[in-house]
Amino acid sequence: MAKFKKKPVVINAIQNDGEWKTIIDWLDELAGGRAIIPIFTRPIITRNHDGSLSIETLEGVMRCEITDWVICGVKGEFYPCKADIFEATYEPV
Repeated sequence: MAKFKKKPVVINAIQNDGEWKTIIDWLDELAGGRAIIPIFTRPIITRNHDGSLSIETLEGVMRCEITDWVICGVKGEFYPCKADIFEATYEPV
């Protein structure tokens, strides 16, 4: 069986603190100040009443709890990551 090592990549990520403004500001920063959602389209990330987030991914809608991380992947996709997995996998650049 062959072994493989994960390539080092730099990602953008933010920890969900339960504050919607934090997520909106991050998305706006990623979009270079142009984070607008066209009328009649669904946003990829929505906030739930308890501060968690719902994120549309290729695998379906995933829940991002408070303290989980939202990752913007190398192709611009978004997905949640549990805090302990994030800390074991990523380090600040």
